Amino acid sequence: MNKIKCECGHVNPEGTVLCEACGKPIEKNQHIDGNNDKKLLNMRYDGSARRSQTYNKSIIDKIWSFFSSVKVGVWLIVITLIASAVGSIFPQEMYIPADAENRDPSVFYEDRYGIFGLIYYQLGLHNLYSSWWYMLLIALIGISLVICSIDRVVPLYKALKIQKAKRHETFISRQRLYSESSDVSKDELQTVKDRLKNQRYRVRDEDGHILAEKNRFSRWGPYVNHIGLIIILIAAILRFSDVLYLDEYVWVREGETTVLPGTNSEYYIENKDFVLETHDADDERFREAIAEQGEVFSNFQTNVVIYQAKESSVPGGEPELEPVLEEEIRMNHPAKFDEYSLYQAGYQTNEFHRMSFKIHEMDDPEEEAIAEFTVDLTSPDMQYELANGFRVEIAEYFPDYYLDEEGEPASETNYPRNPAFVMIVHPPGEEEPEVSFLGIGRNLDATGENDYNIGITDVQTRNVSGLTVRVDHTLPLFGLGATIFMIGVIQGMYWHHRRIWLHPKDNGVLMAAHTNKNWFGVQKDIEKAIDGTNINMVKDQQELDEEK
Repeated sequence: MNKIKCECGHVNPEGTVLCEACGKPIEKNQHIDGNNDKKLLNMRYDGSARRSQTYNKSIIDKIWSFFSSVKVGVWLIVITLIASAVGSIFPQEMYIPADAENRDPSVFYEDRYGIFGLIYYQLGLHNLYSSWWYMLLIALIGISLVICSIDRVVPLYKALKIQKAKRHETFISRQRLYSESSDVSKDELQTVKDRLKNQRYRVRDEDGHILAEKNRFSRWGPYVNHIGLIIILIAAILRFSDVLYLDEYVWVREGETTVLPGTNSEYYIENKDFVLETHDADDERFREAIAEQGEVFSNFQTNVVIYQAKESSVPGGEPELEPVLEEEIRMNHPAKFDEYSLYQAGYQTNEFHRMSFKIHEMDDPEEEAIAEFTVDLTSPDMQYELANGFRVEIAEYFPDYYLDEEGEPASETNYPRNPAFVMIVHPPGEEEPEVSFLGIGRNLDATGENDYNIGITDVQTRNVSGLTVRVDHTLPLFGLGATIFMIGVIQGMYWHHRRIWLHPKDNGVLMAAHTNKNWFGVQKDIEKAIDGTNINMVKDQQELDEEK
């Protein structure tokens, strides 16, 4: 490091523009032109040396300089915002509708949205907020904020901490607000000092050189903002931890009890009933909407029982479930237990649940049932022993039947939306079984030689609730970050760092002032302080230069 020693004796770091102690411009770091002696000083960061503008040799220096640029930080934020906006064009993978023909993301996006959906999937935008490159963008914004803050706040703090009341005359004369006065008495200077103190200025006197300063803390407002933003970014990154954040989606059918995802099999949920209510067509408030849409829903509600699993007394046995909460989950009214919250997030009505069948003789015009059985479409048995000695095997089950490109039967999803079966019937006393293909609107004799026919007698449906299981321990961090950010905004917006210098010269005095905001306000403070004295009111040298 090359040090720069000022004529006042203070040693400044390389890259310093104004001496940290006396404020004299360091010539080699000033722009030299014909009017340099009258040019206003650049008081940005009080002329202190910034690492990013001083060192640029090693790879660390280059990285530091890159991330200390405000432009780089702004571009990182813009890129992240654009990525977030693009990621919201199509639903994220976890929000693929339950009634989608194929919920496999590699198929769903192309089938639903065409070539744009395929590009969306291939770019990984279907899991944007948990992708490595999105996390990297968030981390880079945090790194930029940290380096930007350190690069500026450390030298600024040092410069303000060691500033002296006694400043070089050049520093005084090249401030924006400046005046020269003659024949100023000590009593008048004392009067000005007292009046500035009454205006809550902190006044220092060094051999007749006076520095009046107030609201220095406001200079740290932007850096307090950065601290708040960094905390918010840390909270956003911590959301990728399963310990602090959980956001899972689960479909629960009426009458079904299933484990809640993300709870380590500790909690189970039973869907007692799903309630879907609509507004009355006679209600004048909704009459027009009902006429246009047919129905306007007023309530989406799932009545649930939450169970906590206890260890089974039998090794490897099913856990004992103990009810801990019975609740009605409605939109914006979640069920809360332990650290978890359950939100009503979706639904599907009239999903097939059970199908009842009968076996009758082919030539029976009355189709009188010889035997009957019912199949649970969620988990069908592979074999059914029936009355009168009949036995039925389910050789193939297609919950969501369709014909693939080769004309072979297949299932698009695992949900019973269009069930079809290949059933093998073993009549009593017969050695050769009979094969039938059966579905809704389909009843085929595979061989054309069957003596018995299988028919559908009844179909039972049920509703399905889509629930979001959420745990969010990052909210306090978000709140803390937002609070700190707002403190920084208020700190920098409603208070302004003001400094007034009085520099004795012969029998008179030179007066100068600087503020980071609200130049009119500091002028009013000076006007009150010098009222009735021989000290001339400061003039705005920047406005004078512009007029010339």
